[in-house]
Order: sequence, then C-alpha cells, then structure tokens
Amino acid sequence: MGKTNQYLTFRLEDEQYAVSVYSVREVLEYVPITRLPQSAAYLKGVINLRGMGIPVIDLRTKFGMPDVPITKDTSIIVLDIQGREGLLITGALADSVQEVIELEDTEIEPAPRFGNNLSVNYIQGIGKKDGKFIIILDMDKILSTDEVIDLSQVDTRIAEGQVPEAKV
Repeated sequence: MGKTNQYLTFRLEDEQYAVSVYSVREVLEYVPITRLPQSAAYLKGVINLRGMGIPVIDLRTKFGMPDVPITKDTSIIVLDIQGREGLLITGALADSVQEVIELEDTEIEPAPRFGNNLSVNYIQGIGKKDGKFIIILDMDKILSTDEVIDLSQVDTRIAEGQVPEAKV
C-alpha cells in the first residue's frame, strides 16, 4: 500500500478536480465579488473575509472554459498558495464543491505530456476513484510568478482606497 493523501474535490463543467486538503483554508458559499479595475481576466476581484481582502481567481477563465451563471452550488475555495514572496491567501471559484476523498499514491498517475505547446505543470497528477478520473491540481503552480505578484498587490490596492470592501 502506498501513502494516502486527502483531497478536496470540486467541479468545473463536467470535469472533477481536486486539491490537497493541506492547501485549503475553508470553503465559502458564493458571495458577491468586488471587481478590480484593470485586472487580468482570470482575476474576478476581491472579497472581504473577516477584514482581509482576498483575491478571487476564476479557474474557468484560467483554463479557457466559457463563463456560466452563478448558481446555489457555486463556491469559493479559500487556498494557501506558496509564491516566491511567501504565502498568498487566494479564493478560487468552483461550480460546486463535492467532498474530501482519500487517494493512495498508487491511485495517482503522473500528468500526461502534451508536447511543448501546452503547459500542464500545474497538474500534479490524474487520480482515479470509482471509475472516474480526477484532475489533481498543484495550486502553487497554477499561477505564473507574474500572476502571483499581481495578486499580492490586491491588498495594497484596497488599502489605497481603489476598491471598496465587499461584505461577507
């Protein structure tokens, strides 16, 4: 038997994704997001989480998926992302959050190679549970260094009064 790890699973469209529970701070019901002017398309804006401005990224946009309406199942997964500048608390939009699952290392295959034109370094591996594939994401690699630096500037923009705080 291999080492067992726990993952939080969520859906984007018809695909199931997972992140290590160790990078998840909490899961929130969807709350209105305050948009930031002149931001990257994947950065939906910020939420006020107990007095802290948290940037929220849209994984659908990041992965080139079409937008869908917000539903009662839409959630924000609050994550710790490790960047060169240190720890960054970030929210990620998900169509729905499923459950926490356990996968052994032996149930996870390496990410497939697609050639030089498609970067999949943010895919930690492909898990298989109950006959279904689960794409396991490495949240520390999902954003480029420049994107992490952009997100780290969000608190500064809020402090300078460029963005009103959202109510949670």
